[in-house]
Amino acid sequence: MLVEIWSDVVCPWCYIGKRRFETAVEEFEHKGEVEVRWRSFELDPGAPFRRSGTMAEHLARKYGMSVEEAESRLESMNRLAAAEGLEYDLSRTKGGNTFDAHRLIHLGYEKDAGTGAAIKEALLEAYFVDLEPTSEPEVLQRVGESVGLDAEEVTALLGSDRFAAEVRADEAAAKDMGCTGVPFFVFDRAFAVPGAQDADTFLAVLRRAWSRAHPVEVVGSADGSACTDDSCAI
Repeated sequence: MLVEIWSDVVCPWCYIGKRRFETAVEEFEHKGEVEVRWRSFELDPGAPFRRSGTMAEHLARKYGMSVEEAESRLESMNRLAAAEGLEYDLSRTKGGNTFDAHRLIHLGYEKDAGTGAAIKEALLEAYFVDLEPTSEPEVLQRVGESVGLDAEEVTALLGSDRFAAEVRADEAAAKDMGCTGVPFFVFDRAFAVPGAQDADTFLAVLRRAWSRAHPVEVVGSADGSACTDDSCAI
């Protein structure tokens, strides 16, 4: 079973959704058969290389609220993350453009699926937990090397436009499927789940997608040796 997940590395709901989905997979009866592929989605393709000001100030400007209200909302999200074992401090995050981070994830997948997934996790941790700017080349360089990518290859990637087309293709596919926000989970291109749903919801969809891909085959017929209603008699 292939589960494709569109998300951004600076999306707080995406990291929460990742943890909830992972909880569901651990409870899934066929977890060894689940393949996960992280897909690119930029929440703000026009974001500057590094955003100035605090995150609360950015939210206040974007949504027309006071800085105090924005700070309150960030703290609420911090508490939601803590319930999933994540230590957020969103007021101190350093936002910026995420295009190169997505290209780095594609480089990881070129090596193998495990490396691609490891880069995704490492970027989320760098941004939300370590409070590092994942738009910065030195941060991306360190993340790439930390999961086993060749240092020279990461440097070459960051100095080029390699995997730009792949990032755009992911984003075009998301648009074609009606994805307007992330996280966005797609199961075997048959079922889509928007948002960071609870683990029980993800588990239910995993089971439904598995049943759809593995229908029960009826072999033979009962030939009168089965009851069909409550009037059945021996």
